[in-house]
Amino acid sequence: MNKNTIFAWGSFILTLLGIALILLGVLKYSEYAIGFSVAGVGFIAIGWAFNALKGRI
Repeated sequence: MNKNTIFAWGSFILTLLGIALILLGVLKYSEYAIGFSVAGVGFIAIGWAFNALKGRI
């Protein structure tokens, strides 16, 4: 595996974790939905940054 593949997998996993956190907050823990959503959006943003780094490092 080269570094671009590692960045691709990292961004995919972070995006999945972000979506899972958002869904968990909305569906199961509705009283903490804002916190879960903020953390999920943060994970998605980090995954997006990893995806942008592919081919540049």
